[in-house]
Amino acid sequence: LTSMGDAGMEANISPPDTAAHQDSLFSMTDVFLISLITGLFTYWFFFRKKKEEIPDLPKMQSVAPPVRDSSFIEKMKKTGRNIVVFYGSQTGTAEEFANRLSKDAHRYGLRGMAADPEEYDLSDLSRLSEIDKSLAVFCMATYGEGDPTDNAQDFYDWLQEADADLSGLRFAVFGLGNKTYEHFNAMGKYVDKRLEELGAQRIFELGLGDDDGNLEEDFITWREQFWPAVCEHFGVEATGEESSIRQYELVVHTDVNMNKVYTGEMGRLKSYENQKPPFDAKNPFLAQVTENRKLNEGGERHLMHLELDISNSKIRYESGDHVAVYPANDSSLVTQIGEILGMDLDTIMSLNNLDEESNKKHPFPCPTSYRTALTYYLDITNPPRTNVLYELAQYATDAGEQERLRKMASSAAEGKALYLSWVVEARRNILAILQDMPSLRPPIDHLCELLPRLQARYYSIASSSKVHPNAIHICAVTVEYETKTGRVNKGVATNWLKNKVPDENRSNSLVPMYVRKSQFRLPFKPSTPVIMIGPGTGIAPFIGFIQERAWLKQQGKEVGDTVLYYGCRREREDYLYREELARFQQEGVLTQLNVAFSRDQAEKVYVQHLLKKNKENIWKLINEGNAHIYVCGDARNMARDVQNTFYEIVAEFGNMSQPQAMDYVKKLMTKGRYSLDVWS
Repeated sequence: LTSMGDAGMEANISPPDTAAHQDSLFSMTDVFLISLITGLFTYWFFFRKKKEEIPDLPKMQSVAPPVRDSSFIEKMKKTGRNIVVFYGSQTGTAEEFANRLSKDAHRYGLRGMAADPEEYDLSDLSRLSEIDKSLAVFCMATYGEGDPTDNAQDFYDWLQEADADLSGLRFAVFGLGNKTYEHFNAMGKYVDKRLEELGAQRIFELGLGDDDGNLEEDFITWREQFWPAVCEHFGVEATGEESSIRQYELVVHTDVNMNKVYTGEMGRLKSYENQKPPFDAKNPFLAQVTENRKLNEGGERHLMHLELDISNSKIRYESGDHVAVYPANDSSLVTQIGEILGMDLDTIMSLNNLDEESNKKHPFPCPTSYRTALTYYLDITNPPRTNVLYELAQYATDAGEQERLRKMASSAAEGKALYLSWVVEARRNILAILQDMPSLRPPIDHLCELLPRLQARYYSIASSSKVHPNAIHICAVTVEYETKTGRVNKGVATNWLKNKVPDENRSNSLVPMYVRKSQFRLPFKPSTPVIMIGPGTGIAPFIGFIQERAWLKQQGKEVGDTVLYYGCRREREDYLYREELARFQQEGVLTQLNVAFSRDQAEKVYVQHLLKKNKENIWKLINEGNAHIYVCGDARNMARDVQNTFYEIVAEFGNMSQPQAMDYVKKLMTKGRYSLDVWS
């Protein structure tokens, strides 16, 4: 329209003898303009209408982001709560601890609620002082290399950027970590420090739980000192002994439409029958196992390679990512629990939260059967925590058994020692406890309420999406061991995966899975050298890395030195991916292949010994080649020994003192040149 206006201005300064022509031109222009405007308006009107209609389509609704709940402050006021316990949880333990603390509050005349920070706006913490005797507790797990858990990421980001005044906030933090990791309890320490910096008042010291030791004991020890500090601060007293308070009520469904019953789905009902992307923790993809082969040639262990078909899933992954798998418990264990408790496991039931205001309506998807809950939703193989023993004690009809259970759940030194030896070290799961305490026969619904959720298991992906865009490969070893009681305990996921066979009928070949992104990444420039250290199944991500480097080389890219340090017990027993590695070396993709066979000679040889043997070459790659170092596998011993070896190499060839060498390696980590993918 502006250009038409400009044309009109030019017409006004035309000579007089063209006036009649101008008049006719204007009328034509007007007609053209009106037609154009009408056409544009009509087109815009219908185009806009289509745009408006799109959000109403069911397809769009299913992928809409979840709406955050109202303010947790308003919720606390509405329900008369004064203690909020936030949890940053990856495997469910921090959430479990948060629930226990919130239930504790009633003993002191206070009311607590556990809260997922992902569901609320944490900037409201500045308003918590509006509530009398208010307190915020944070149970924060550290994940990966000092990172927040997925559900605490937004809270962590807010804390980093916040300039809020939290001077009215009273708080306490309990961190969950593992001392075998470099950044022990980093998240708990950060939250504790940052809240104080923002002006909040710490009413009890930071608790640091260590999962490599006895996390349950660490939590109980902290908790038994935390509550007296709360009582002193607020001038309140305990109202009596800890009592059993049910959080959920049982509803048995005698006449129910089976299409409304959950059969193992993690989120949406019938999501396994009607799969819709995007796929994540609450909506896993059912991948078909297309290959499941044994990797080792001998020995007692079973090491396996599985391939999952992700065709048509729209799942994307990169080398170094993790695949999460939802396993199922052994059906024989489930059946035995049902027999001991004398229950029909196919009874359809729901456990409904007695607190109607709670965001968590059920402890697991309901309605469902007891069999489904014990198979897909509940952890029945790990030793139960002390709160479970305390709640179960009331159902033991034998006075001695009841006393034993209560003692193990107490904070007394003798009780803690008994719990450690009889439950933790003996690896007694709930079935073993029921078998060894004949008078303990709890109602199955209360047992289902108390048991923690069965968690997804994570595996480093052993393939490259450049080479295998429609498949994800897993390398794993089955876990099986004899306990002090003579029972044989089996790893839930690895034994379940072992029995997954390629099947055209798909009946026993489906694996619920999703991909979790990782920071374990190849260098941006393919010409950068890489040093990979991965004994045992720690080789998994490096198979993906080498595949990708081979693909890059085929594309004509300049690929730097690719050096692998691998270790296993015996050359003729458990040398994983032997043929593949030999082929990569022959093709010139794998520049160096260094293998340590720990038990093929009198003196044990590990990967760190081979690193020392090649120390000059290692230093040259790091110092001159700017090599990236990757370590995958056991965190407790291997990763620590390898790191110490790098300290020695850097100190010797870099002419540095030990503290300087340690600082040098730490800086490599900060720059992303020394990456870890480890487990304990």
